[in-house]
Amino acid sequence: MKAKRLVCPNCLRPQMACICRWVAPVHSAAEVLILQHPMEVANAKNSGRLLHLCLKGSRLEVGEAFETLPTGGRRAVLLYPETPGDRTLGIAPPPPFDPAWRAGELVLVVLDATWRKSRKMLYLNPALQAMPRLPLRGTPPSHYLIRKAHKPDQLSTLEATAYALAQLEGDEHKYDALIAAFDNFVAQQQALAARGAAVSRGA
Repeated sequence: MKAKRLVCPNCLRPQMACICRWVAPVHSAAEVLILQHPMEVANAKNSGRLLHLCLKGSRLEVGEAFETLPTGGRRAVLLYPETPGDRTLGIAPPPPFDPAWRAGELVLVVLDATWRKSRKMLYLNPALQAMPRLPLRGTPPSHYLIRKAHKPDQLSTLEATAYALAQLEGDEHKYDALIAAFDNFVAQQQALAARGAAVSRGA
């Protein structure tokens, strides 16, 4: 009989892979709503849970289609790139994002999913389609060394959110602690993968 794995009640990972040590609490002016695809919940490479634990006051909802989105009466902005091919799917162009909007008046909606699954989430949720989209500008290369990207310039959920919040608040370095936490998380996953490979070779 296999021994039952102990799971951290905070990060929901096995104790040996717990990421709570890397949590760097940060308060953001904009509220953050993370919509996590169900397939990401148990994915060891997922960064959404770490993002949620770091961002105080953020909300994390799991699902693919949502009847309502808890925006708290704030103006909702979707963190998602422009996708010109949406019209072929029957999705109308989103309303424009106004750079004059203040971060404290916004809720940043983040899709925590693979590119393919995020596209499906967008298609299934008219409320997401109707949100202005925040275009990221001048982001550095991704540190996401443990997961294959759909495009060279794609970022992890945590990285994209950190850079989006910094952009909204006009403070380039406010969320550096989030990126450092992510780097530590990536290094931990690499070490665990290397350990697992060594065990397999020795078996």
